[in-house]
Amino acid sequence: MTVYQPPTGARDLLPVDVAQKRWIEKRLQRVFQRWGYHRIITSTLERLDTLVAGGAVRRSTTIQFQDAEDEVLGLRPELTASIARTTVTRMAGGTFPQRLYYNANVFRRGLEVGHGQQQEFYQAGVELLGAGGVAADAEILLLLADCLTSLGLHRSSVILGEAGLTRSLLEPFPEFLREQVREAIANLDRVAVETLPMSDKLRDRALFLFDLRGRPADVLQRLSPLDLDPTARQTLNDLKSLVDLLASHEALNQEGKATGDTSMFDSWVLDLSLIQTFDYYTGIVFKVVGAPDSGAQILGQGGRYDRLLGLYHPQGEDCPGIGFSWNIEDLHRVLGPTGQLPDRTPASHWLVVPKTASARAATFAYAQKLRESTHLVRVEVELEIRETSTATRNYARDRRITQIAWIDADGTPEIETLPQTVE
Repeated sequence: MTVYQPPTGARDLLPVDVAQKRWIEKRLQRVFQRWGYHRIITSTLERLDTLVAGGAVRRSTTIQFQDAEDEVLGLRPELTASIARTTVTRMAGGTFPQRLYYNANVFRRGLEVGHGQQQEFYQAGVELLGAGGVAADAEILLLLADCLTSLGLHRSSVILGEAGLTRSLLEPFPEFLREQVREAIANLDRVAVETLPMSDKLRDRALFLFDLRGRPADVLQRLSPLDLDPTARQTLNDLKSLVDLLASHEALNQEGKATGDTSMFDSWVLDLSLIQTFDYYTGIVFKVVGAPDSGAQILGQGGRYDRLLGLYHPQGEDCPGIGFSWNIEDLHRVLGPTGQLPDRTPASHWLVVPKTASARAATFAYAQKLRESTHLVRVEVELEIRETSTATRNYARDRRITQIAWIDADGTPEIETLPQTVE
């Protein structure tokens, strides 16, 4: 007999898995909404050219299709490109900034497909569009921190970089070496940096950039004496202003709290080796890393992308944007051992049982009345008449249902409350 399984790279989520996933998503959604963000749902399928336009997505990682008109389509591997397209083509007449959030599945072809590598993922995130500057950067980072607090992930680290400043620091390298240096730094490959064919002066600069990580104030102090061009100097000043704004916010937030309370910024690191291997981000970039004892997984990431929306604008007009996404599967793995996630699905509140076969219509009618409550009431109808009332009660106990309504043919209910079992 054939045993049917999901395709390679896909998986099924059982009810408990879904309950745990929804627990995470609900907490993130509440934070997003408290900050004034509104949900957007974009197409799962996009034109391939839309997905790869910003350079953030490689064609080789996109699951592709061909439609009847021979147009190449792709399943979205992330949401930012789709939201950027939607914003400039469908929301151009709206008021900016636009605060948008999403909660969706994405698809990504890995290099090891055929060996069971996952291809479907779940993400939740935000995009702040039409707002540039230090204040917008601060909002996104404070929103990120609020999410961590809501999930109880106080020991996670936020690694912060600045893509534009890092590119400026790479300018002295010859063009034929620049990309190799850039990738070696992005991949934290110190051996590659030390063995690339370059002068001692350039190698020292590469290693200086490689090691630009630590407490934000310390890293900024190391950068201050550098001879930077006016654009890079302004970027550095903006980065200092951002760090100062976050510190001032935290100082005000800590007023009245017990002495010795840890700051959310104690585990934040400024790391100017944090760059991407594609030209997607234009300003700050960041990632959230779980605590070391949780495997130090990357739980979320994001940054500023001020030139992406212009790629989709009919007149090519740029519009600033910044956002981040959470990896729901990785959050699930990290939160599992904390005991916060539900370990089973919610129990129904009522079991409505017909006393006889002639009472079935009345039973469905009574169950419907219970469901019409202003708050959620979970109601199950007993679909078979069991041999004994004891068997029905045992079923209810197994399902953790404490209220039974026994229904006569005329609709009269007899209410029974089962004692709750102590677990």
